[in-house]
Amino acid sequence: MGRLHRCVKNGLNTLPFSTVPIQVAPWGQVMTQISGKLDGRKLGIIRAWTSSTLTTTSSVAGANTGVGGRSYRRRLLLTDVLIICLACVLPAAVAMGAVPDAGGGGRVLAQNLGLTNLAATPPHSLALAGIIIGGCWILSLRFFRTRAIGRIAVGMQEYKFLAYATVALAGAIGSLALVTDSTDLRIFVVLSLPVGLGALLIGRWGWRQWLAVQRARGFALSNVLIYGQAKDAPYVVRQISRKSGPAYRVVGVLLDGEPDIDAENKIRAADPTLPLIYDSGRIEEEVRRLGADALVVAGPLTGGNRAIQELGWRLETCATQLILVSSLTNVSGRRVRMSPVDGMPLLHVDLPAFTGWRYGLKRGMDVAFSAAVLLMLSPILLVIALVIRLDSPGKVFFKQERAGRDGTPFKMYKFRTMVEDAEAQLAILQLHNEGAGPLFKLKDDPRVTRVGSWLRRHSLDELPQFLNVLKGDMSVVGPRPPLRREVAEYEGHTYRRLYIKPGVTGLWQVSGRSNLDWEESVRLDLYYVENWTVLSDLRIVWRTFKVMIQPEGAY
Repeated sequence: MGRLHRCVKNGLNTLPFSTVPIQVAPWGQVMTQISGKLDGRKLGIIRAWTSSTLTTTSSVAGANTGVGGRSYRRRLLLTDVLIICLACVLPAAVAMGAVPDAGGGGRVLAQNLGLTNLAATPPHSLALAGIIIGGCWILSLRFFRTRAIGRIAVGMQEYKFLAYATVALAGAIGSLALVTDSTDLRIFVVLSLPVGLGALLIGRWGWRQWLAVQRARGFALSNVLIYGQAKDAPYVVRQISRKSGPAYRVVGVLLDGEPDIDAENKIRAADPTLPLIYDSGRIEEEVRRLGADALVVAGPLTGGNRAIQELGWRLETCATQLILVSSLTNVSGRRVRMSPVDGMPLLHVDLPAFTGWRYGLKRGMDVAFSAAVLLMLSPILLVIALVIRLDSPGKVFFKQERAGRDGTPFKMYKFRTMVEDAEAQLAILQLHNEGAGPLFKLKDDPRVTRVGSWLRRHSLDELPQFLNVLKGDMSVVGPRPPLRREVAEYEGHTYRRLYIKPGVTGLWQVSGRSNLDWEESVRLDLYYVENWTVLSDLRIVWRTFKVMIQPEGAY
């Protein structure tokens, strides 16, 4: 679809919008395959469920005038250029400092970098090389599309492609330096590029923090209108609203097909302020009225296989981007490859693997990490044990049988946070269960001790589980370890949670824990089981530290 322009509406009073190029959202959580054709049913705006359901164009525009995709990308470009210029100046500065009469600071750095002949290199030669390399660096960032909408502001792809662009340039410069034996070039590889890459990553992270503040004020990089059947639209609305951060903001839902009260209620639960409209064939007008930069097709349409092509043609009148939500559900981007065959895109999906070298690496990381945690936190563990002992009668540790990989039972260790006869009281409290599905949870469980409440809130009661990790029963990151009675109630594909070892932490713990409903808890676990990577494990561990400090759903 290319770069968007401002959408101009003839005859209606609308405010201008910053419009941006958008790509398919890089999430594993996506919906159903696209097909269908537009029809000509009369447009009908359904009954309003709140006073703010039908948002005017002016109010939508006003909520997104402070930040736009094009403006934000210009800011990224200026920041990137400034960082690259400073990084490429470093070699000349070091060379000037490497001259004997210059004080010796640059000389020491040059010796540490293995560039003992740097003092003999004229600074103007390094400056000229820096200008050329800086230009190539900027072109490399553009070639790898590091500022593309759909890649910035959400997910890890922005950071990955910054690294790819810099590493590719480093490889090219390193090869040239090896062939020419040029000290001038080698200093850029060992100094400018590493320092510059670090600064670029920090710069992008800083802009994301700024965007998060703007998001709290109602701003987003792109306004999107969701279009699809009632069975598909609620999920896409919920995922984009909750997971896209400042990248996308849903401004309305356009339903294709017959009215569906259940779907309306689900959309209402996700965002009660969204305009909800049934399709009449005048999609272009709704796109203009709501100020949408892009139309997200959430699933199959009702009219035939040419619907998407015709829809793209119709959206050309207001230069609005078309985003198709794929049919793949809970599949990470690394497992998907696309190859076109005469205009027909084919998606190749790699099957999930549950054995192999990655699991050997995961086991090695588990042993090293858990041993380090137990060693470094041993004084804290002793203090916690002493406090538990003084707070209430009973043992310090609580052992409970859980289901491990392939359903194999094992004894899981935790610090005791309840009274000693907690299990005996469980049958009485079942009537007041607030947990989802087969889980038992009580927000104000009377069995929890004073110290136990604080330990559970900050997840400190789970630290002894690192002993289970050392024994090989658990992993540092994995699905939630279920009780045997919970496994007995599993239905359908829920058993796939048992394909790998359960974890001390996981997506369930950093995404809301007890606040999650059963379906979402299972979905997160299944997504992790099939799509985990070493990098995703490190991210989950980092997010776990954050939720331990600022707990959510822990009780």
